[in-house]
Amino acid sequence: MEYRLDKYGNRISALGFGCMRFPRIRGKVDMATVKKLIALAVELGINYFDTAYIYPGNEAALGEALETLQLREKVYIATKLPQYLIKSRESLETSFHEQLRRLRTDHVDYYLMHMLTDVDSWARLKALGIESWLEEKRRSGAIRQVGFSYHGNSEMFCRLVDAYPWDFCQIQYNYLDEHSQAGRRGLQYAHGKGLPVIIMEPLRGGRLADRLPNRAAQIFLEHPDRKTPAQWGLSWLWNQKEVTCVLSGMRSEDMLRQNAQTAAETRVDQLGEREMEMYRQAVAVINAGIKVGCTGCSYCMPCPKNVDIPGTFAAYNRYHTDGKFTGLKEYAMCTALRRSPTSASNCIGCGKCETHCPQSLPIRQYLKEARKEMEGPLYRMACKLSRKLIPF
Repeated sequence: MEYRLDKYGNRISALGFGCMRFPRIRGKVDMATVKKLIALAVELGINYFDTAYIYPGNEAALGEALETLQLREKVYIATKLPQYLIKSRESLETSFHEQLRRLRTDHVDYYLMHMLTDVDSWARLKALGIESWLEEKRRSGAIRQVGFSYHGNSEMFCRLVDAYPWDFCQIQYNYLDEHSQAGRRGLQYAHGKGLPVIIMEPLRGGRLADRLPNRAAQIFLEHPDRKTPAQWGLSWLWNQKEVTCVLSGMRSEDMLRQNAQTAAETRVDQLGEREMEMYRQAVAVINAGIKVGCTGCSYCMPCPKNVDIPGTFAAYNRYHTDGKFTGLKEYAMCTALRRSPTSASNCIGCGKCETHCPQSLPIRQYLKEARKEMEGPLYRMACKLSRKLIPF
């Protein structure tokens, strides 16, 4: 495993374990699998584990696994304050103590303001006394380092970097988002200010791993190094000196081992012009067909009318990148083959989803477009047939 330094010289594994996508069984975290994965991750040298207050059951699962495996002292825990839910200094205290209870620990190593949107959001927290509260927690050792996670444009990101003496930050960044979100400009700005940068969505929720258009995947597979698209996506990040740690939501031992091997083998400035041209070609292919820039983060969920928004958009994109049959098949599987259908046609246009979308996507409009293109006679017939043939 390669390690990179945080602001205070601590060694952080280049590959971090993103806990948002812990494997589940019937909606509950699969603890047996999670414990095996965490044990293997630490064995492979991973020491940074990222979770959040609002990830259902994930803080508690991580805490239980680390306690059972007696690994707490060997790892760093990063979790996030749901700053958008905080109404008072008292609620700060309540939320934090709940997190410590779930995580079965007396301190958090890296504490983030979750999805800080702009300087006004930070000003609201300051008015509630968060700065003195954070300093109090620092002095007691309950919080070791303070940062923020961010989805949005590079200009506002740079303003947030300057709004407080942060210890680190976390951004969405990958070869498809090189010049969107905080982007390369934001990455370099934070690095220039001495901030370690943690990367989330390095593979766009798996889209850059196993859901690429066929031609884009082939571009990577034609390289003589014979790496997978996922390995190339991660290598692009570790090639940059400004990247401190890349989070991956690893759901299998094979994925863990492959990502750890890639982290160990990739060095800064290792990739040359041939590889950069390969990424440019892949991006051109991807962008030629993509309809919705959804990362599958699921912040828009749950929908009051049970629309599977990320599932719909993933299928809609595949409809335009990998062919109509593939897209319709995926759409039927994620919306029709369920006890309660989760189709785009369920949408009533309330807009609740859009208030939570980190990408500020016009979700309602995209759902209308997806419904119009994919919920034709063939889809409706498949829905009726599935309700008759499949027992729920």
